[in-house]
Formats: sequence, structure tokens, C-alpha cells
Amino acid sequence: QVQLVESGGGLVQAGGSLRLSCAASGRFFGIDAMDWYRQSPGKQRELVATITSAGTTNYADSVKGRFTISRDNAKTTMYLQMNSLKPEDTAVYYCRADFRIAGVAIPTTYWGQGTQVTVSS
Repeated sequence: QVQLVESGGGLVQAGGSLRLSCAASGRFFGIDAMDWYRQSPGKQRELVATITSAGTTNYADSVKGRFTISRDNAKTTMYLQMNSLKPEDTAVYYCRADFRIAGVAIPTTYWGQGTQVTVSS
């Protein structure tokens, strides 16, 4: 069983910072791309940032220069450092990852349960 668990969400004032973590556990032998998504009430889930197994990163225009995505050396934990937070960053943040699992020919996608980030003005 593979699992992704997010942590680090909370309430912060505009201009503040938060660091989200996403830890993978279970039976797998590798992880390809990992992503952070977010969803606000009444809006579609949107891609915030992506990091490949090689460390290549991409960001949504709305967070470029403010958010930084990273992975640990074992590449099983992903982080999102969020600086200069704005009220419009308020959302539930989800991590997603493509796992390589023994006996499965193609990578399998899993999602975390989400963590709430609220930015007050």
C-alpha cells in the first residue's frame, strides 16, 4: 500500500511564510514526478508546482518567485516553501506523485489527503 501524507498547513497573515511537506510511504521502488496542486472553494484544482526525479522544476505563473518546490535526497519527501503569501493563495493543497511499483508496468498516481492553507489579509 502506497500513501502520501501532507503536513504544514495552517493560518498565516498576508506576507508570511509556510512550508508544506509531503511524505511518501509504502511498497514502491521509485517515484517519478511529484506535484503540488491546490483547490479553492468553487474553483477547479490547479497545478502549483512540479518537480521531476531529476530535479527539474516548473511553477504556475501565479506563484513564480514566491514558492519553491524541492525533494529530499531520498526523493521520497517533497516540500513547498511558500513565501510572500497572499489571500488568494488560500486553498487546500494536495500532493500528487507517480510511483513505480513492482509488478506494475506503468507508473501509478497517488494523491495525498490535502492540507488547508489560509492566508488572512
